[in-house]
Amino acid sequence: MIGDRLRIGSLRYLFEDYALDTDRRELQRGPDVVPTTPQVFDLLDYLIRNRERVVSKDDLVSAIWNGRIVSDAALTTRLNAARSAIGDTGEKQRLIRTMPRKGVRFVGAVHEGDRPSDTAAAADSHVEPSRPALALPDKPSIAVLPFLNMSDDPKQEYFADGMVEEITTVLSRFKSLFVIARNSSFTFKGQAVDIKEVGRRLGVRYVLEGSVRKAVGKVRIAGQLIDTVTGAHIWADRFERDLTDVFALQDEVTAAVVSAIQPKLLQTEIALATRRRPENLTAYDFYLRALQQYYLTTREGVAEAIRLAHRALELDPRFGLVAALAGVGHTRNVLLGYAANPQFDRNEAVRLLRLALSLDDSDADTLAWAAFISACMVGDCESSVELADRAVSLNPNSHRAWGSRGWVYIAAGLPAEAVRSFERAIRRSPVNPQLYLPFGGMGLAFIELGRFDEAIVAGKKALRQNPSFSVAYRCLASAYAHVGRDAEAREAAARLLEVDPAFTISAWIARGGQSNSKLLIEGLRKVGLPE
Repeated sequence: MIGDRLRIGSLRYLFEDYALDTDRRELQRGPDVVPTTPQVFDLLDYLIRNRERVVSKDDLVSAIWNGRIVSDAALTTRLNAARSAIGDTGEKQRLIRTMPRKGVRFVGAVHEGDRPSDTAAAADSHVEPSRPALALPDKPSIAVLPFLNMSDDPKQEYFADGMVEEITTVLSRFKSLFVIARNSSFTFKGQAVDIKEVGRRLGVRYVLEGSVRKAVGKVRIAGQLIDTVTGAHIWADRFERDLTDVFALQDEVTAAVVSAIQPKLLQTEIALATRRRPENLTAYDFYLRALQQYYLTTREGVAEAIRLAHRALELDPRFGLVAALAGVGHTRNVLLGYAANPQFDRNEAVRLLRLALSLDDSDADTLAWAAFISACMVGDCESSVELADRAVSLNPNSHRAWGSRGWVYIAAGLPAEAVRSFERAIRRSPVNPQLYLPFGGMGLAFIELGRFDEAIVAGKKALRQNPSFSVAYRCLASAYAHVGRDAEAREAAARLLEVDPAFTISAWIARGGQSNSKLLIEGLRKVGLPE
C-alpha cells in the first residue's frame, strides 16, 4: 500500500485549524473529519513531511505514484484537490505554493503533536473533542488577556476592559503582527491561566497580561509580556499618567510591547497604527460602556448600547466610531426582530452610517460596521463590498472586519468569498464566545454553494454556542430539507418559530434577509415555513 510505504512514523501534524493524523489516515478540522481520497492524503502527508524544501514533480511521482508515468493535468488535479481539502486555492496558494519550473512546497506553519487519548474522549460522550493546537502564524503573534481591575471601585471593570480593547485595537493595526481579537482573549477572564495553554488554544507566541488602577485623576497600567512557548518573561513595566492623558498611556504600552517583540519596527509604523481619538474623555467613557453592553447581544443589551452610544455622540459629535456603533445597534434591532418600530431603526441606522463615514472613513472598525449596515439596511452591494474590502485592507487582523466582510459577501451573492472571510475571522478569534455569528454565516454560504452537509456542520456549531440563534435554525431547516432529512428539517423549523415567532419568509427578507439566497429560500419553502 502506498500509505504504508509513506508512513515512516505515526505523527499528527497541526497547521491552522487542521490536523493530519498519519496513524488514522485522517485529515481533521477541529472535531470534524475532512473527506480525502488516499492519493490526496498521501500527497498532503508527503508535502508536509518535506516542507523544508521544494518538492519536484519527479519526487511526487516517485513517492505517490511509484514512478508510473503521470500527466501534468493529473498532477495538477491532485494538487488542486489537496488545496481544496485544506481551504487553499491555486490562486491564493496560502499553504501549498507552486514554484515555477521548480516544484511545490508546503509553506504553512506546522507543529507536530500527539493525538488525544481515545480512552479519555470516550469517558464522556457529551464532551466535545479537544481542539488541536493552532499552528503559529508566520509573523509575530500576540493576545492581550483581560487586565485586572485594581481600582477601589469594582464598577470600574468596564474601564479596565476598555484599556485592553484599545491596546488590542492599536496592536492589530500593525500589519507585521498577528493579533487575536478581544472576544477570544476575554474567554480567559477571571481564570487562573496556564500561559502555555493559552498560547496553544489561541495559536500565539506571546501573551500580554497586566492590571489597571484608576483613582484620583490618575491611571496606572502594569503589564508583562510572556513567551507562551518557553514561559519566559520578555518584558515588564508600569506606566502612569493623568486621566486626561489616557490615550497617550495606551500608546506608550503598545509601543513598549511592539518594541519588545520587534525591536527594529520603525517608529513611523507605530505612528500610523494610532487611530484618531475622540476629543471628549467623557464621550470615550460612554463608548466603553456601550461596547460592553453591545457584546451581550440581548434585546436589553442592544437598547442600552444604543442609548450610551447616543450619549457619547452628543458629547463628541465628531466621534465616528461611536456613530457606527449606534448604527449597527439599530441594525441589529431590525435583523433580530427587537425593533418596536423597524422603520425608525432602519432610518436611524442609515443616518448614522452616513454620519460615521463623513466623520472617519479611514478606520477599519468604522468601515466594517458601515459595510454591514449598508448591506443589510440599504442593500447597496457594490458600496458594501468596497467598504468591507477597505476595512480588511486597513486592518487584516480585525476579527470584526473579516466577520462583517463575510456577511457583506453573502448579501452580494458571493458565498465562496464569504466562507473565506468567516474562516479568517474565526482564526483571529478562535475561542470567541460569539463564534456562532461566523459559523451561522458560513452555514448560509455553504447552502448557496450546494454544500449542504457542511452547512449542517456549521449550523450545529453555531447552536452549540447559542441555542437561541435564529440564523442557525434557518440554516439547518433549509440544509436538512435539501438533503431529504425531513424529520430533522421540521424540527429545526419548529425551533426557528419558537425563537422567532413572527418569522415568515417574506417578513425575513423585508427585515434585511438575503433575497438573492435562492437555495436557502428554496429549502425554507420545502420544509413548509410560512411564506
